Amino acid sequence: MRRALLAVVLVVAGCTSGGPAPAPSPSTPSAPPSPAASGRFQPGAAGAGDPYYPTYGNGGYDVASYQLRLRYDPAGNRLTATATIVATATADLSRFNLDLAGLTVQSVTVDGTRAASARDGNELMITPARGLAKGTRFTVQVAYGGRPGPVNPRLGAGGFLHDDGEAVALGQPESASSWFPVNDHPSDKATYTVEVTVPEGVSAISNGVLAGRSTADGWTTWRWEERAPMASYLATLAVGEYRVITGEHNDGKPVVTAVDSSLPAGGPADRAMARTTEIADFLATQFGPYPFDAYGGIVVDDTRVNYALETQSRPVYGPSFFLGPGDATWVVAHELAHQWFGDSVSVQRWQDLWLNEGFASYAEWLWAEHESGYPVEQAFLDEYERSGDEVWQVPPGDPGVENLFSRSVYKRGAMTLHVLRKTLGDDAFFRMLKEWPAQKRNGNATTAEFIAFAEQIAGTSLRSLFDAWLYQKSKPPLPQ
Repeated sequence: MRRALLAVVLVVAGCTSGGPAPAPSPSTPSAPPSPAASGRFQPGAAGAGDPYYPTYGNGGYDVASYQLRLRYDPAGNRLTATATIVATATADLSRFNLDLAGLTVQSVTVDGTRAASARDGNELMITPARGLAKGTRFTVQVAYGGRPGPVNPRLGAGGFLHDDGEAVALGQPESASSWFPVNDHPSDKATYTVEVTVPEGVSAISNGVLAGRSTADGWTTWRWEERAPMASYLATLAVGEYRVITGEHNDGKPVVTAVDSSLPAGGPADRAMARTTEIADFLATQFGPYPFDAYGGIVVDDTRVNYALETQSRPVYGPSFFLGPGDATWVVAHELAHQWFGDSVSVQRWQDLWLNEGFASYAEWLWAEHESGYPVEQAFLDEYERSGDEVWQVPPGDPGVENLFSRSVYKRGAMTLHVLRKTLGDDAFFRMLKEWPAQKRNGNATTAEFIAFAEQIAGTSLRSLFDAWLYQKSKPPLPQ
């Protein structure tokens, strides 16, 4: 989710207070080009083939895991790091790319042997000493560092944001490449181990289970493990002074919440984070068992982050949601719903983002009905009546890059689901809400697959419903 309080905004990357990260400079190849560059071995594609973002991600391999070892000094925004990436070649590769923005590479090895590397903008091109045959499992290790910054400053706040001795890494549709080399597209999910060493007294919060924390010589190392496959844009890191609360839920899974210490103690942010597992438990009654090994949330105090994002197992919330005395649990419900829809079941391509945002927005209505008695049907009718051309002229099933984070994707997406509910009936609809994320757990999905699944539940064609509500540039009539 990318949404400012009371408004949906497109925010992908922004400027740091210390200026943009240094432009990547070409590195001298550390080994001669591989003789396998000809013949059956060919370079992997410099993009995952997404119609909306053709250069995002890369082709020719599938990542299984990332192990990141980071040493970060927030006072000077200085990062020294090593990334170990285990992947399998999906083609005969003479060369492959990783995405890395604004950081300097010191060395690259493939299976322990030095590899040639060069830069082309945010592409790190790696040529191993010998070709990688299709089906080969290989390990890449990249030593790198510098002053991390935003991915694309002209589009807003996202990427690696540093300010006043604190930092947070997050953003959508790209952000991971601002702090580690990565196949930066949701179609290539992987597990993560993030080991972060920071000055003693500073917190370093990331995804998954806190597997260990130790202090030596004035530095503290935090070790986080996300064992379920995760899309790269869902990886996060928050460094600074936080009120960190750890505990265990009644299902035995750990809970870690963190609120920036500059925000009022016991205030709206703390109160909302304290209800994280309660809200997750309610959503589990609607969507099935919670899909990950840990719960939590992070509230940052950076006004550039005027949105919330569903970073896996530990969503990040900007401070604007918690400025007043009112109840902010609606945004917690939205981001926690993403743990099923968007995180466990991720989009195969960015065009289908309504599969994330429509479900999460519908979860807001379900939570409001549960919490305050405000009927979902009334929420649907209110949204239908007050929505203007910005909703009805943007088809959420194919909104275009410029409207990817528009209100239509969120609210017309949610309205589509309610019309589907009225068509299927409650029993079939809520069975679908559980069976869809169960069937697609830890994977990726497209709108076409969801439509086929809904039709299987319905036992009839639903093409006219989805065409009207997802793909037409007009206001559909209310269902009878």
